[in-house]
Amino acid sequence: MKTGGLSAALLAMAEGCSRSDQRASNNLAELDAVETATRIRNGELSAVEAVDAAIARARRINPKINAIATKTFKSAHKLAGTTTGPLAGVPTFIKDLDDVIGVASGFGSRAFPGYKGKTQTPLIDAILNTGVVSLGKSTTPEFGLTATTEPVSTGVTRNPWSTDYSTGGSSGGAAALVASGVVPIAHASDGGGSIRIPANCCGNVGLKVSRGRNPPDRPELEISISVHGVQSRTVRDTAAMIAAIELPAEESGLPPVGLVTSPPERRLRIGLFTHGVTGRPVDPVVVEFANAHAKICEDLGHSVEAVELPIAPTVEDDFILYWAANANDAISIWEQATGLKRNRLAFEPLTLGLADFYRSNADKYDGAVARLKQTPAQFETLFDQYDVLLSPVLAQPTVEIGYLDTTLDFDIAMPRLLNYAQFTGLYNITGSPAISLPLSMLDNGLPIGAMFGARTGDEATLLALGYELEEAAPWRARRPPLFG
Repeated sequence: MKTGGLSAALLAMAEGCSRSDQRASNNLAELDAVETATRIRNGELSAVEAVDAAIARARRINPKINAIATKTFKSAHKLAGTTTGPLAGVPTFIKDLDDVIGVASGFGSRAFPGYKGKTQTPLIDAILNTGVVSLGKSTTPEFGLTATTEPVSTGVTRNPWSTDYSTGGSSGGAAALVASGVVPIAHASDGGGSIRIPANCCGNVGLKVSRGRNPPDRPELEISISVHGVQSRTVRDTAAMIAAIELPAEESGLPPVGLVTSPPERRLRIGLFTHGVTGRPVDPVVVEFANAHAKICEDLGHSVEAVELPIAPTVEDDFILYWAANANDAISIWEQATGLKRNRLAFEPLTLGLADFYRSNADKYDGAVARLKQTPAQFETLFDQYDVLLSPVLAQPTVEIGYLDTTLDFDIAMPRLLNYAQFTGLYNITGSPAISLPLSMLDNGLPIGAMFGARTGDEATLLALGYELEEAAPWRARRPPLFG
């Protein structure tokens, strides 16, 4: 951990580019993580005050959004003021797909009552070593398998912009807690869009880093599709956390991101695509906003042109089979541990449907994996022509609660999910970084984001562009009806 140097850099960044609205505010919900840490470091605010205020906000707001799976308020209060690191004292939540020692983990499922983590991964260690103080676990769909957060186990998590709408998934609880101002930053993970989709739905910044940037969840997998990051409301918060937890270059095999603090100096070549690899219809409203986001980039002097993806449409089928294999593995591990057979009292229809799909198509699995491994090289050829790719995050505006309900019949839920999430999974297959930025608002008062992707290892360009767009299409002052 580079905590000493990073702390100094964060302090300089906070002093050099502090937002006047944050400096003037006495409402701690308005502060981002960097500003909160800076005030604590300067003695303007104590960590106990920051944590207790976040607990008060959680008690006030969570009954309306239902984004907390497990509360650890008492231990958070005790821990406040004792942590060290660049974000010491900043309140946060850990997504309920990862164990924290001694804390209940449900994984969004009814199958693990009473389970508490006895160990935690190096990734969770790295996040907590930044000094953040966890207030508990944020909600997630069962095993993080879908693009909404409506698990039977904990109930529906609701969007603070409009509680009739989805928060996205699978980091939906984290996104809702950040968007509503309960905490400024929250742990998230992304195996098919699970950072970027909730960021799009809730109006946050959501960066999926390159494969290898962080320790893999399951190194035994043929393709490590899932990576970790955060939900935040500002680019600098995401930049600060990525800089703090990235692996050294000799371990990741990637150029270091470092602490990105400013817009790009050069103008970028941007390729725009508004259809997924399968060519399924995309809502015209989504296409309209993608073109509007391209225009913002052009007005900043970047060049934008339409691009076709050099990816075979069959990549989606291959990814679905790989995704389904992971669902089957999760259930199989549970069966071995409990001696019970999979059933609808333990698991949701979507999870069981995915597992059944894998078992019916297991003979095709090796071929699917082989083709998926070829996709990154095909995709990387685009970056010989373009610095960045621009697309929608989702193929439809944020859907209402119930549309992706995981208790629906598999034959209903799965086509809806595939039509909705057409864009994000590509970056999990290729291992390239991608970021969702909350550039616009829909007529119904919900946010809609833009997704930018870059060559593997080039998160720095995405963060730099994020800083520039944060000024050009400012979202920092936007607040949902449920906030603070």
